[in-house]
Amino acid sequence: MAVVSKLLSISSHSPHFRKPRSSFTFNPVTSASPFTEKHSIERYRRESTWLSTNQLNRPVSFPPDSDPSSIREQDIALQLPELKRLLEVLRDKRESGGERGRGPGNVFLVGTGPGDPELLTVKAVRVIGSADLLLYDRLVSNEVLDLVGTEARLLYVGKTAGYHSRTQEEIHELLLSFAEAGATVVRLKGGDPLVFGRGGEEMDFLQQQGIQVQVIPGITAASGIAAELGIPLTHRGVANSVRFLTGHSRKGGTDPLFVAENAADPDSTLVVYMGLSTLPSLAVKLINHGLPPDIPAAAVERGTTPQQRMVLAELKDLADEIALAELVSPTLIIIGKVVSLSPFWPHSSKEAPALVQAR
Repeated sequence: MAVVSKLLSISSHSPHFRKPRSSFTFNPVTSASPFTEKHSIERYRRESTWLSTNQLNRPVSFPPDSDPSSIREQDIALQLPELKRLLEVLRDKRESGGERGRGPGNVFLVGTGPGDPELLTVKAVRVIGSADLLLYDRLVSNEVLDLVGTEARLLYVGKTAGYHSRTQEEIHELLLSFAEAGATVVRLKGGDPLVFGRGGEEMDFLQQQGIQVQVIPGITAASGIAAELGIPLTHRGVANSVRFLTGHSRKGGTDPLFVAENAADPDSTLVVYMGLSTLPSLAVKLINHGLPPDIPAAAVERGTTPQQRMVLAELKDLADEIALAELVSPTLIIIGKVVSLSPFWPHSSKEAPALVQAR
């Protein structure tokens, strides 16, 4: 992890702002993603500890060289009957223990931060370890899942572009069904559950059904990744506000959902979530609305993890530099003069691009 001992001295019209003059790419040795991607064989092997029998109670195994697509087909075939059986077990347990009249179980919406498991709150670790059932997203790291109790059930409900393992309505019903059966249910979300995580929708649905929900906040990617790079999201004389934007497109297109004209404020910091594919369009809109083309910007892939890679460049060049570096999702984008306060910001246009690991 990069250690920032002091801010670099800089000069321009602002006493704190050093005008950017080059791009800089940081690219450690590529390794497997720390996150639970939709075709993660490790994920299926972990879940096979309870998704291990079919309706006829015959064992099912996943060979070491299994194709991820075929594993997912087995997973789908097994999950529905096994989920029903788990619900029956939980209900029978309540009735046999004389708990028929007891209220529903607890539901926790837990933020797991941007990837580094050491950024979890103490409360999150405690709740994760005591859960009966955990529903988790793609951006929950495998290291976080290692904290789950050995008797707990794991269910993957992640979403990625063009692929949803469960619809949002199905996730709602799963949370409700298991809570009504008396289980302690934990919904794990990358970052913070109430920042572009649809946690508010899940909380609202459950509360309307009479289920009490507790939210355990997580360090959102903007805060965790900015700290990792030594970028203050606000800084006196440089940025007096910060805005979080979604880079999601309309129906999978290349146009971001919404860019307010007043978002192009050079005295504010913009943080764009899920904006990798729409950045070219977003950058043009921001510049057309008045944001300086040479304002500093950063794109960080898999931030705070050992696989972190990042590109720093002027906004007008950022999309091209990202393409050259072949960054992939999840990538967070930070735009603003505060980016030049990072110790990773390049010193001179004469410097050759360097490849270093930021952790």
